Amino acid sequence: MTLRSMLLLGALLFAAPLAAQEAPEPPLAQPTVAPERIVLNLAADPAHAMAVTWRSAAGLPGLVELAEAGDGPDFVETATRLPAQTDDATIAVRETPTLHAAYHSLTMTGLKPDTVYAYRVGDGTHWSEWLQFRTAAATARPFRFLYIGDMQNQILSEASRTLRMGLRMAGDAAFVVQGGDLINRHDSDAEWGEWFAAGGYAYGQTPQMPTPGNHEYGRGPVLNPQWQRQFTLPANGPAGLDRLRDTCWSTDYQGMRLISIDAPQLHGVPESRAAIVEWLEPLLAHNPNRWTVLVLHFPLFSLEPQRDNERVRDALKPLIDKYKVDLVLQGHDHGYGRGTIGPDGPGKPGKGATYVVAVAGPKMYDGGVRNWAEKSATNTQTFQVIDVSERELVYRAYTAAGRLFDETTLRK
Repeated sequence: MTLRSMLLLGALLFAAPLAAQEAPEPPLAQPTVAPERIVLNLAADPAHAMAVTWRSAAGLPGLVELAEAGDGPDFVETATRLPAQTDDATIAVRETPTLHAAYHSLTMTGLKPDTVYAYRVGDGTHWSEWLQFRTAAATARPFRFLYIGDMQNQILSEASRTLRMGLRMAGDAAFVVQGGDLINRHDSDAEWGEWFAAGGYAYGQTPQMPTPGNHEYGRGPVLNPQWQRQFTLPANGPAGLDRLRDTCWSTDYQGMRLISIDAPQLHGVPESRAAIVEWLEPLLAHNPNRWTVLVLHFPLFSLEPQRDNERVRDALKPLIDKYKVDLVLQGHDHGYGRGTIGPDGPGKPGKGATYVVAVAGPKMYDGGVRNWAEKSATNTQTFQVIDVSERELVYRAYTAAGRLFDETTLRK
């Protein structure tokens, strides 16, 4: 055997065990002076306000320059400079105990309805590119939005294609609703980095409206400290419970009320459950909008035979039936199901809400008998396009490859 052959054999022998080992944690990418992870969130009044959040190296101030967008470049001369709220934080994350970052947030208020604005974020020296968004109309008008279930695993490498196909096919979506488990390990900054990379600049132009899943929570349950620093969601959740800030929220958009329910807190914390139900009922009872949509992570009716979220169902379904909620968007079960369930339960006659369970990432469950679902699937990544008008809510589910998989129309 030649020396070259011996070296090659040795390399193969030592390489084989390494392939079976768990991949090492990626190195932490500390923030720099350049603004990064820019994301828009709808405000409670999206016709007159919009929230933006980003991060940079610790110690830097946060500024936003904002102007009505024009057809030419002169809009920059009319831009107003606004100070953002800055939180310099040291956060213990999976990759290192010392993540240092400045988190900046601003709710831009006093905006005109149905108007395109251009903005950029930075510290006065280092700026992002100019990004754009459109405010909501002040009255009910047709629009569309996207729903994305759990991205969670292989977020950038595999889940991103589902989100990006949705943005490609529904590029005029007013916003994107994300159903929890955006990441897999609640304390992984690298996974948050993947989530932001998956959406890229689109997050800075199309508002993201996430609800938390169990994977955003650690033990306790304690919400990942980056959640409230990375998102500026409507601050109109249950009063007196800071743990529900930025996890339970509502916004009214052109004739539709969208409500986020913190499912892990609803399921696991009695004090939170009572507060959520007390907060939710008047939101449903005194709703001037034609349509009502709920988003939460744990399904009221599961795709997974070993799961039954009884506490979630007992807390929410009486209110959903009483106030005639139209659509309930859910995740968690890593499969697809869509069905209408009335006050008497699955398989019984009577009108009710349409319940959806969907997953955008590659992690899949086999599932079992879905006696409540009119359409179901396993091993299928989907995104959902929902078109809302005065008389119809048209729901379509597409696979990650862009194939129309399911559709239904709700009429009033």
